[in-house]
Amino acid sequence: MTHALIVIDVQNDFCPGGALAVPDGDAVVAPINAMMGDFDVVILTQDWHPRGHSSFASAHAGKAPYDMLEMPYGPQVLWPDHCVRGTGGAAFHARLDTDAADLVIRKGFNRHIDSYSAFFENDRTTPTGLEGYLRTRGIARLTLAGLATDFCVNYSALDGARLGFDVRVQMDACRAIDLDGSLAAAVGAMRDAGVRLS
Repeated sequence: MTHALIVIDVQNDFCPGGALAVPDGDAVVAPINAMMGDFDVVILTQDWHPRGHSSFASAHAGKAPYDMLEMPYGPQVLWPDHCVRGTGGAAFHARLDTDAADLVIRKGFNRHIDSYSAFFENDRTTPTGLEGYLRTRGIARLTLAGLATDFCVNYSALDGARLGFDVRVQMDACRAIDLDGSLAAAVGAMRDAGVRLS
């Protein structure tokens, strides 16, 4: 049990028609499903926000989606309301093979701090519990896929590498938002951290 597939946030709100749709986001579903049988462990992450989450532009008077705001933990992009827990938008894409998952990690449920990474909230210190799960299962190698390449996949890959895991990102099973050059920046950061992109 040494190699895990971590599927990042393949949820309705990040797919076409969703509140924060990633261009071509649903195109990741088929390749991810096809990959699942090649791994010892499959883990899904799920954005799971309460209503009025601090990362929502609607929670800040006079702010619009994609504005930046300085939070106690650093700069934060303000997003459209998305992946509100218990809503259809927060649900996994209907064609994603969720039955193959050994574990589902929900993140972003703390109203006062966003959580891009599968490992830590955006303060980069509050853990989700994923590292402990991987360590106790003896998993050293990670392959990441899902949404979005330049935010949650990127943050998860960087944290995984920082924690000493062997990390690869399956780029053809990811899609990006690409907000003001964020995709190129993410690709550069992942390569610099030793993350393999394939």
